Amino acid sequence: MSIFLFRRFLAFLVAFFLTSILIFVLVRVIGGNPATTLLGEYSTPEAVREIEIQLGLDRPIVIQYFEWIINLCSGDLGTSFRSGLEVNYLLASAIPVSISLSIGALIVAVLIGFPLGIISAVKSYRGSGTALDFFSQIGVAMPIFWSGALLSMFFGVRLGLLPTGGWVGWSENYAQSLRHLVLPSIALGIGIGSVITRFVRTAVVEVMRQDYVRTGRAFGMSEYRALFSIGLRNASLPIVTVFGNIVSHLVGGTVITETLFSMPGLSRMILDNVISRDILVVQNLVMIIVVYILIVNFIVDISYFSLDKRLRVK
Repeated sequence: MSIFLFRRFLAFLVAFFLTSILIFVLVRVIGGNPATTLLGEYSTPEAVREIEIQLGLDRPIVIQYFEWIINLCSGDLGTSFRSGLEVNYLLASAIPVSISLSIGALIVAVLIGFPLGIISAVKSYRGSGTALDFFSQIGVAMPIFWSGALLSMFFGVRLGLLPTGGWVGWSENYAQSLRHLVLPSIALGIGIGSVITRFVRTAVVEVMRQDYVRTGRAFGMSEYRALFSIGLRNASLPIVTVFGNIVSHLVGGTVITETLFSMPGLSRMILDNVISRDILVVQNLVMIIVVYILIVNFIVDISYFSLDKRLRVK
């Protein structure tokens, strides 16, 4: 176990540093000169040079990288070029929104995906299983902006039950925060839940065909009892992989959702700062997302080790 964790952690560190170098270089190549962006189109070379000295952009690129990565690891994310606010302050206001949306969407997705996937697999040769499979395909194909717009029009505009946008902090009004979170969570969770449904169905159908499940059925077990008592552990391996990938790439869905519902979250902040070319904020936020994805993948690897005894033997 210790050797396996050490190897995974070493891979984590290597991926972290290689990705940080790539992000640092790409942001500066694509983003242009922040000093020119700050001063505008008609800036003079003298003014640009002065701003570069103030921002530390006159130093060698290698020194800039190591200063950034050391500050990042110590929790000092610097100050926004444009707003003059500390990036830590900007994160403190945006992260709770994105975390709340992600957790809400995952709750919706799990409540949809796992039960319907198992039912669809057990009843795969019946009408109910075919119907669930059909609706899951619709859920996968439906874009987030379309489902979000439909939910807003029906529950927000027509019925007036829920707000169609904006955000209220948890410390301000807990009940209003939940109300603002319902529609975005459902809009994002429907697509994710449909994907989980299809993968759970495939994994469970494959397990139900195995001899050890058939033997359990021959001894009088029902379909559900044979699945939960014998087969679900083996079906969990591909499900863990898919669930880990979904959690890792949840940020892509939150960009659309936060923009559609006017939520001041992390993904929307990245989009706004990309447009304004605030490279320090962009590279720090992207790096935080990379660390998040690496941590999720690390947890998935540990889950594999716990679920698959063959890895322990190796």
